[in-house]
Amino acid sequence: MKKSYIIGALLIIGFIAFAAAGFIQSITPYVSIAEAKTADSQVQVKGALLKDRITIDKSGALNFFIKDEDGAELQVTYKGSKPGNFEQASHVVAVGTYHNGAFRADRLIVKCPSKYQGEVSGSK
Repeated sequence: MKKSYIIGALLIIGFIAFAAAGFIQSITPYVSIAEAKTADSQVQVKGALLKDRITIDKSGALNFFIKDEDGAELQVTYKGSKPGNFEQASHVVAVGTYHNGAFRADRLIVKCPSKYQGEVSGSK
């Protein structure tokens, strides 16, 4: 086999290994609120948005609470731009880490009730 083929094959294998390692590191697991409080790395946590507990502090950070199906609550702090449909959200997925009593989100994914759900009508 030619030396150039061996070098090419090694480069391709190296690139594939590098891409796979990057992909594996980018996967962020979904966890419960209890698991999020003890996680050592970035996680995703989903909960119902408690709409009466949304505030924006002096630094402009969005602070809110979510509640999971077990009834556990989690305070979330997010320093990015508030999503446009945030107040209409039924659930929020926060991606980040737990630190000093609050979950610090790097990203928010807003889950809104679908505007395409069928309406129930009594007559035509």
